[in-house]
Amino acid sequence: MGRTIELDDDLAARMETHLEEGETLEEFIEELLAIYEQEGRFLQEGI
Repeated sequence: MGRTIELDDDLAARMETHLEEGETLEEFIEELLAIYEQEGRFLQEGI
C-alpha cells in the first residue's frame, strides 16, 4: 500500500529541476533518503 505525500508547489518545482532525464519525483526522493541514510544521520539522531 502506498502513501501520498503532498509537496508545496514551489518545493516540487525546485526538486523537478534536479531530476535526471526520465526520473520521477518518487525516485529522486528515494535517492535523497539513501544518501541521508549513508551519511549516518539517522544513527546520530536522539544523541
